[in-house]
Amino acid sequence: MRKNSIKNTRINNEVQRELSNIIRGEIKDPRIHPMTSVVSVEVAPDLKSARAYISVLGDEEAQENTMAGLRSAEGYIRRALAKSINLRNTPEIRFILDQSIEYGVAMSKLIDSVNRESAGDEEV
Repeated sequence: MRKNSIKNTRINNEVQRELSNIIRGEIKDPRIHPMTSVVSVEVAPDLKSARAYISVLGDEEAQENTMAGLRSAEGYIRRALAKSINLRNTPEIRFILDQSIEYGVAMSKLIDSVNRESAGDEEV
């Protein structure tokens, strides 16, 4: 199976949707921030491993606590994923912190401030 095959893309999307549901609704760990989202998932073609990119809207401490909570709940998440998705192998999930959303928000704020400054210069 090629890495970008239709089957692999479909599996990635299904695992991402189920991971989001599990993290949002089933995990009761207080370390996991309520504004946690699964940005993307990359499942290996052999279905043995997966990388889940997680975004946390909050400060660095909230991000570290959320990642620690997710790492400690890996076994539970994998079992819940096995129950909800019928795959030949349930992938071993590795959580990776993705700060692209936070970076995009910061860039958007910078662009807005530059636009406001340039609009103020034109009025003078």
